[in-house]
Amino acid sequence: MIRRAKQAARLAASLTVVGLWMVVLRPQALGGPAAYLVVRGDSMLPTYESGDLIILHSSSAYAIGDAVAYRVPRGEFGEGHLVLHRIVGGDENAGFVLEGDNNPAPDPWQPKQVDVVGRTWIAVPKVGAVIAWARQPLILGALAASMAVAFVVSRPSKRAREIQGTPERIGVRWGVPPRSPRPT
Repeated sequence: MIRRAKQAARLAASLTVVGLWMVVLRPQALGGPAAYLVVRGDSMLPTYESGDLIILHSSSAYAIGDAVAYRVPRGEFGEGHLVLHRIVGGDENAGFVLEGDNNPAPDPWQPKQVDVVGRTWIAVPKVGAVIAWARQPLILGALAASMAVAFVVSRPSKRAREIQGTPERIGVRWGVPPRSPRPT
């Protein structure tokens, strides 16, 4: 009875976590409201530092003072990259004027509402630096190699699988006659 209650509680907790992820943290690429960005550079100091992980949420409207991420327009240097800056002017129709908190001048682009990926929702200090480190090709290759080695080493050999559970056959396989039962 208690075991079933614990299983039901675990199932309910798991479903709750998955449900919250679906509603709150599911990436935009999977139809969700969230986008993820690792801060690079110092244009948003002191608010955000290089290496911070920013979780953005899409919104139907943005206002002056919001820190938002937008994609660099096509044909421009760095096209497609996300830029995280603060709205300092403009509007959704004519385009927003954005500027980094640590920048002396506004950005050269004026993204419209559809170009904005989302508004900052949560900032997790320094976690982005760990993610960026883990995504380096050398680290990913070492991780893949270690997983392959662990798989090969942990897998029993064909011979071990054949004789597993049959101790009486072990001696015959190795040229040693089987032991006779002990007298009682």
